[in-house]
Order: sequence, then structure tokens, then C-alpha cells
Amino acid sequence: MGRFFIFSPPSFPRSTAGKTAKKTAEILAQVGAISKLAAVVPASRLDVRPAPEMVSSGIPQLDLLTGGLARGCLTEICGTASSGRTSVLLFALARATQRGEVCALVDASDAFDPASALAAGMEMSRLLWVRCEEKYPLRKHSSAALTSCGKTGDSHPGMPSGVSYQGMPSGIPQVVENERGFSRCGSTRWNHPEGRRWESQLGQMLKVTDLLLQSNGFGMIALDLGDVPVESARRIPLASWFRFRRAIEHTPTALLVLEQQPIAGSCSSVLVKVSGVRSQISGYPPIHSKLPHSELLDHYEITVELLNSRLERKPVHSTASFKSRAAWAG
Repeated sequence: MGRFFIFSPPSFPRSTAGKTAKKTAEILAQVGAISKLAAVVPASRLDVRPAPEMVSSGIPQLDLLTGGLARGCLTEICGTASSGRTSVLLFALARATQRGEVCALVDASDAFDPASALAAGMEMSRLLWVRCEEKYPLRKHSSAALTSCGKTGDSHPGMPSGVSYQGMPSGIPQVVENERGFSRCGSTRWNHPEGRRWESQLGQMLKVTDLLLQSNGFGMIALDLGDVPVESARRIPLASWFRFRRAIEHTPTALLVLEQQPIAGSCSSVLVKVSGVRSQISGYPPIHSKLPHSELLDHYEITVELLNSRLERKPVHSTASFKSRAAWAG
């Protein structure tokens, strides 16, 4: 009733505080003595992660937009058909081979055109071309050079059925059969012959990519999933993309993935979308063409949009454009 009450916190003896600090130090010392936890660093002592090394993509406009292609990171290039994604792939591989790096292209749908690669300036002697095919293909190539395991030509023991290697450098490990990396989702569409075909080819792609990343000898590894249906590409487990990212995290390898829609999620460091906005048609029919009304596509203007970047803050102007010229246009 009008009197003030003062509550003072209970005082602990100094001996108790000293015992607590001593016990904490003993626990930290015991944890640090464990070999598996020796490399664990407290959050207060963590350094800022250094920025990855950037290399040119072969397209100046794309380099100004994204800074180039990051080593040790996964970069996604998405776009619909005739959007210019293949042009980005060819320029990037051509620039990497011109720097003297050995590159690998995992062609999930067997759509790579060596003539277009040569026209883009690619040095084919530094490119490992891995073609993913059906285990029991309905069509056969007439060229003896384009062979796969079990066909005419050099075969490699342990190679997954349907995979062929073109221009394999020395020292590349052979492919061994394993069951990790791809899973079925139980869909009725997946049991369709077309779905089983893509399951087989994507399974080959995942196995080969695992071995290529483990070899740690490539400057750039590109996965071409541009012609793979979106519903089939989305069946690739997210754990596979996490495994790929961890495999190249501290290596000088740049991993480039071409696709119709983004599928790697948070595993990608840079996500770029390409689209064709304008074309120039020559009006002259191809040589020896039986269709006089046909025309050739000479120039194609491609717009590049930076959708996401985990390397640095997204720039104010997130779009750029460049022109692509067909090989027959000179």
C-alpha cells in the first residue's frame, strides 16, 4: 500500500559459473578431437565464400548480362524450340575449346550436328560427344563412325547399352552399369513405349554425367535436354542435380544444362531464358531443292533474359539480344 518492492536477481556463486565454462571447454575439446568433425568451423569464424571464376560464353552480350559462365557452378539455359538455345551451346563449347580446354557434350536426344559446331568455330579434337540412344533403336546410322556398344566399331566393356562415345580423349574412365540416379514415378504414361524410351536415355545421361564429373578433367560439361519432353525431364530426381552441383563445387568445371523449362530448381546458380524474336529470310531456295517455293533462314535475333542468379544481385537490365547467322549465310 504505497510501498516500493525491489526484486534483485539471485546471485550464483562464482564457482558455479567457472565450472560451467570449464565444462563447455571440455565438451568443445572432445568434439574437436573427433576426426570427422575436425573440419567443422563455428559460424562466427566462417569466411565469405569467394566469387567463382567466370569464363566467356562466346557471346559478348550474354557475358555483359551474366558475367559469363561460372566455374564450379550449374548454369541453366531454357527455351522452346527455335529459341536459340542451341546457338548458345555451340558458342559456349566453341569458346571453351578455343581456350584449349577439353569439353564433354552429353547428347540425351542425339540431336548434335557436327557441321554446325565446325561452323561455330569449335575444335572437335577437344570435344567428347556422348550420344544417348535407345537400347533397341528402330533406326540405324549408315555411317560406321557413329557406332554404339554392341555394333560395328570399337566397344567399351561396361558401357551402358545404347551409349556411344565420339572423340574420346585418353584417360576417360569407362562407364559402368549402376542403378542410382533415376527413378520411376509410377505414372501410366511412363509405362508407354515413348516414356520408357526417354527413361532409358535419361538414365544413360545421369550415369555418364556422374562419371564425367568424377573424372575432374573437363573445362566444360554440357547436358543437352532440349528435345526431351518436359514431363520426362521433370522426372529426374532433384537429388541428382544436388549431386552434380556438389561434384563440381570446388572444381574448374562449368556445368551447362539446356532444357525447355527449368528443372534443376535451387541447384542452379544462374538461370537464363532465350527466345527468338525476329528472323531474316533470304528468299532463295536451297541448292538442288525440289521445292522452288522454299526459303532459307539466314539471320535470327535472339533475346536473352536473366531469370535468376545466385552469384550476385540481379542487374537492372536483365535482358540482352544478339544475332545468330546460319552457316549457309556466309
